[in-house]
Amino acid sequence: MGNIIVTIARQYGSGGKTIGGMLAKQMGVNCYDRELMRMASDESGIAEGMFGQADERLKKSPIFRITKNIYKGQLIPPESDEFTSNDNLFNYQAKVIRQLAEEESCVIIGRCADYVLSDNEFAVRVFIHANKDYCLKRAKERLGYDSEKDVQKFIDKTDKYRADYYNYYTGHEWSDARNYDLCLDSSKLGDEGCVNEILSYIRNRFHQ
Repeated sequence: MGNIIVTIARQYGSGGKTIGGMLAKQMGVNCYDRELMRMASDESGIAEGMFGQADERLKKSPIFRITKNIYKGQLIPPESDEFTSNDNLFNYQAKVIRQLAEEESCVIIGRCADYVLSDNEFAVRVFIHANKDYCLKRAKERLGYDSEKDVQKFIDKTDKYRADYYNYYTGHEWSDARNYDLCLDSSKLGDEGCVNEILSYIRNRFHQ
């Protein structure tokens, strides 16, 4: 039996990150999110701050929305001028994801981990979504904005970035159910209900 890796893609405000943390606790494993940037920095020798800066650059880049650089597992060597490019920073994060999958069972939030581990028979790919009102309420509590219009604008912008990011590196549509093993509506199931559904799926699939 290999390591079980649960990857979680999520709409903003659906509680996917919280659900991932709860799931990891129930499974007794680590949950990785932004820690992947630090680990990729350690692996590559590239300053950690550059990984965060790459995300910001991609958000503002019009090219990012109309082109693709589908991940194929390659790394750009240090002697190349493209060593610290946005694409190579993604490559190193993907390398860390694949290493984690070999070393331990864990939960991984975002970063196209479902696609990066598409050849891993023990990966469980989950997409967490919710209705508009639920995401709005949850995001408003988290962001502390007074204006619902501003909160909805932030949600739409964040989800568009996640969709563009996913499409750029995978060539697939982020919200397409065919990319995932489970698509769960947290507004109907709640956080704990989503965790229970994922655990039930793992037990049934891997006969645990």
